[in-house]
Amino acid sequence: MSLRRLGLLLVLLLAPALAGGCAPRVERAGPPVAEAMLTEQHIVAADGFVLPIRIWEPEGRPVAVALAVHGFNDHSTAFEAPARAWAERGVLTYAYDQRGFGRTASRGLWPGVGTLVSDLKTAARLIRDRHPGVPLYLVGESMGGAVTMVAMTRPHPPDVDGAVLVAPAVRGRHAMWPWERGLLWLLAHTAPGLTLSGRGLVTPSDNIEMLRGLGRDPLFIKQTRVDAVWGLVALMDQAMEVAAEFNSRALILYGVHDELVPPRAIAPMIERLPPVPESRRRIAIYETGYHMLLRDLQAEIVVRDVVSWMRHPDRPLPSQAEARAETWLARQ
Repeated sequence: MSLRRLGLLLVLLLAPALAGGCAPRVERAGPPVAEAMLTEQHIVAADGFVLPIRIWEPEGRPVAVALAVHGFNDHSTAFEAPARAWAERGVLTYAYDQRGFGRTASRGLWPGVGTLVSDLKTAARLIRDRHPGVPLYLVGESMGGAVTMVAMTRPHPPDVDGAVLVAPAVRGRHAMWPWERGLLWLLAHTAPGLTLSGRGLVTPSDNIEMLRGLGRDPLFIKQTRVDAVWGLVALMDQAMEVAAEFNSRALILYGVHDELVPPRAIAPMIERLPPVPESRRRIAIYETGYHMLLRDLQAEIVVRDVVSWMRHPDRPLPSQAEARAETWLARQ
């Protein structure tokens, strides 16, 4: 019997007996207690929750400000290398640990889509207030890209000049097999605290030394709660749904070798995007790229494209990766 059929059989056999089990745990934001605040080390949300931040400053007045939003199980240090390169080119970067990740107090627990979006809006507002008159861009990687998409399509979106979506996480239920959806539901509602490891299942980057560093990083989550995966899938579902409303100025980046968000997930998302003038949306496909485009061995190409777009959104990208997008999408 194949693994798929075995998984589906398990779902059918066990679901009736276990349907009355536990519910997924969600650590949502609490009620407001004070005004949100930005310091050199933290963003303090309105409910008092502390989001650690990292800042990479250029010399002199910045030409642009990037608010970087990391991926699932990762944290703000994910942007160390690209932010240093951007600083050399005049871009100031802020990156914060999202709730449930990095150095936050609720590390490992899913905070809910609404809370992630609210925190992003708070961070963008505080940083915009600190740097008036300087272009502000969101840079969302993977899960951070999905959070960015949802935030930009909800009422009162962040006041930014555009968004960079780096391999946005849109691998929702539409890209899962039925047995996968069923098994995830079953586990999330019967054993939400069960932890899983995806180690060895996919290759997120060709930068093996960087991946080994993540393996040694105590802040990178390696054992993930099932209900956090359930929450991530819900976020990815929402990101796919709102793609039809995502008309913000954007640069969308994707690597051909991405195994975490495969073509069957990203291509339908791009097809759902509403028509906008070419100057408002650029799509770049990197033939040597993996999921972690900003940390791959060829990351310098992507880093250069991002800062070029921030400084001159209407000019062609230095890599000419957007010229390959139309052909690649047609093949999908």
